[in-house]
Parts: sequence; structure tokens; C-alpha cells
Amino acid sequence: MTDTKPLLLLDVDGPLNPFGAPPHRRPAGYQTHRMKPDNWIAQHDGLPEHRVKPLRVWLNPAHGPALMALPYELVWATTWEHDANDWIGWRIGLPREQDLPVIEFGDQWTVRPDGTYVKTWPVVAYAAGRPFAWVDDQISDVDRAYVDRHHPGPALLHWVDPRKGLTEDDFAVLADWAARISTHNTPGAHQ
Repeated sequence: MTDTKPLLLLDVDGPLNPFGAPPHRRPAGYQTHRMKPDNWIAQHDGLPEHRVKPLRVWLNPAHGPALMALPYELVWATTWEHDANDWIGWRIGLPREQDLPVIEFGDQWTVRPDGTYVKTWPVVAYAAGRPFAWVDDQISDVDRAYVDRHHPGPALLHWVDPRKGLTEDDFAVLADWAARISTHNTPGAHQ
């Protein structure tokens, strides 16, 4: 095995922003933010920016330090794309001076003809055989099967409940998986 850390591919909405929680019940530890990122404004068909209602986003400032403590290289795998560096990273406690790499997904936001989630193909292409863990609230068994067929290295596709966001249990799963692959780096270790 090389000294290269596995990738940790991060979705925003669901894992970091528990948007599925009841609107009147922000999860413990989260702060409310009102934002107008470029992608959000673009979704409002030419409406002037001052007329676009801000997006409510719940973020936990403890997540950044907890993510950085894991033995991974962090990468954004989110529809926020580059907006995640401008609007999300520093609010969860990631260093302002260091942008994370971004997987770009393009303009197609539907399920692929084979039933995989729109992110799955680009995630596998980006990983290029490197071990990776991907946290998202849209992962399905179809995506796991695609990764099993097309990714030669270890991969953990970890579904996160969008009503709760990343929890201590999720962090424990990520830490355990990274520890296991560092000692047993075996192909086909997909979960």
C-alpha cells in the first residue's frame, strides 16, 4: 500500500446539512445560516438576486475539525460544487485558506439510465482506483453494485440520514473503515 490517504468524498445536503429534519427542530449542535450561493440563484430562472429567498442551511461547526481528524484526504462530492468552499467549509470549521478539491457533476441532475445516482459515475472516475469513502444521503444498492463492477480499489459508500446529518456513529464507521483498509488493503472491500 502507498502512503496516500484514502479519499473522503463529502456531500453537503444530508450529511452536513440535515435538511430532512423538521423545519422547527434544528438538530443539536447545528447553527442556522441563510445563504444565496450561485447555484441556488441560478435555479431561479433569471429572478433578480434580491428577489431570491435565501436557502436555510443547518451546519455544525464541530464537523470540520472532526473530519480533519480522520485519516482521509477530503474532497467535495456535492451539488454545491465550488460553492461548498465559499459557503460551507469555513462554517463547519475547515480552514478558510485551504479549498478542498471538488468533483464536478455538470448539469445533469437525474438518475442515469442504468439507475445509478448522477454522482456515482463521476465519483468512480475521480477516485481512479484509489480507496475512497463516500458519504451521501442518495446512495443506493444500484450505486454500490456499480462501484463493485467499476472500481478496483476499496470503497465505502456510507448512507447518512438527512434528518440527522453526520453523527458520532458515522464518524466511528469512517474511522474504523480507514483503519481496516490501512492494514488489510484488499481489492473488493466495498461496503
